[in-house]
Order: sequence, then C-alpha cells, then structure tokens
Amino acid sequence: MKIARDAFIAAMRHVAATVTVVTTDGPAGKMGATVSAFTSLSADPPSVLVCLKADSRIAMAVRDNGVFCVNVLPETAEELAQCFAGAFDRERPDRFEGIDYTPTEEGPILPQATAFACSLNKSVVHGSHAICIGDVTGISNAGERPLTYMSGAFHVVQPKSKF
Repeated sequence: MKIARDAFIAAMRHVAATVTVVTTDGPAGKMGATVSAFTSLSADPPSVLVCLKADSRIAMAVRDNGVFCVNVLPETAEELAQCFAGAFDRERPDRFEGIDYTPTEEGPILPQATAFACSLNKSVVHGSHAICIGDVTGISNAGERPLTYMSGAFHVVQPKSKF
C-alpha cells in the first residue's frame, strides 16, 4: 500500500526531534546546516547517523571532507538554529560570523552544544536524502537540555513530575 506524501508529512510533524546543526570542515570548506534527522546508531563501535538532503551543499561538503560534527543545540539556541537553517543568509552569508565556536578537524563545535565529532564511514542515498553514518571520534558533552522541534515550532524538554 502506497502512503500519500502529504499524509506522511502531516504525521511526521507530530514527531518531536532534537534540533542539531551538522558542521564540517576540510578541503571542501567549512559549512553548517540545521538538521532534525539525527540518531545514535551503535555503541560498538560508537556511531551516529544523520540524514541530509542529497543534493544540498552540506551533504556534498560532508562527502568531500569525509568528516562532520553533529551539534545538539541547547534549548536557548533558537536563533542559532534559524541561522543555520538559512533564515539570515541575505544579511549574513557566512553562517559562522559572530559565533564563538570551537574549531575541530571534523567541524566547528557550537556554543553550549553537545557535539559528536565523526569520520564519515558510509553515505547511502535513499529517495531525496543521504544517510550519513559517522564513526564517533570525539564527544563534547555540554550537559544542556536540548532544543526540540515539532509541529512547525521549537519546544523545550520538560521532565514529567514524579508520581
């Protein structure tokens, strides 16, 4: 049974996701983009996956650089998420301008982000997206609560009260 694209998108809008910025640096240049499709893949070996639009600049840069860094944004970082989603590209074409990031070989670590530095193990194109599997080579655990996105808006994680 084939599912209608619109029905799939409508249902996925109700799935909360952490807001991440994937960065990369290397021969293809420094780049970053906001991404919501990120998850752990394996603890043995430590690895994660991100899904990037296959024909996007960030997907091509990750492929060419062979490295990337997933920055899980803290709940206070809405503006940073919008910046790396391209909301301010006209006024500020360099998305890193004015941001106090930490450079790494894999890509910049953004302020207060929990970051997973990765070497690209494999990239598989499925439909419109590239599934990028990264072997984790470094972790910067900021310990902040993450910013999330659901139903077209940013949200914060609130613990449920104990019984």
